[in-house]
Amino acid sequence: MKKLVKKPAKKDEVAELKREMARLKRGSNMKIKGFESQVKSQTEEIERKGKEIERLKADLQRKDQVVEENKKDLSRLKKESSSKIKELESKVKEITEELGKKEENLQTLKKLLEQREADLNQQLASKDKEMESYKKGTEERIFQLEAKIKELEGKIGGPSATSI
Repeated sequence: MKKLVKKPAKKDEVAELKREMARLKRGSNMKIKGFESQVKSQTEEIERKGKEIERLKADLQRKDQVVEENKKDLSRLKKESSSKIKELESKVKEITEELGKKEENLQTLKKLLEQREADLNQQLASKDKEMESYKKGTEERIFQLEAKIKELEGKIGGPSATSI
């Protein structure tokens, strides 16, 4: 009887092992499918991120080009503005020198004008003195002549002789 008992036990054991194996295969297949799904989604994520990285690289290259162009423009504008500043400084210096010369000329002309004015005032004063002197001389001469006329009138006989 022992032999009969052992056979069904071995058969039950084999059947149990087969069921366990089938269950493990199912579990393993489920895990494999889960891993495959994870790998697939991770691969898609990596591809998506790779495309995003490529897009960002292209965008960065465009921005680098823009930065380089801006640097060149800035350098050119800096040179132009530096040149214009030097040109304007030169003009300011030239105009300042010209204004200085004109100021000196104006001062010279002012001094000359003041000198001429002083000369004219002196000449006027001299003419005034000369005219006053002439006036006094003339008045004195008139006074002398009037006195002589009166004297002569007195000698001749009066005013009737002067009316002849």
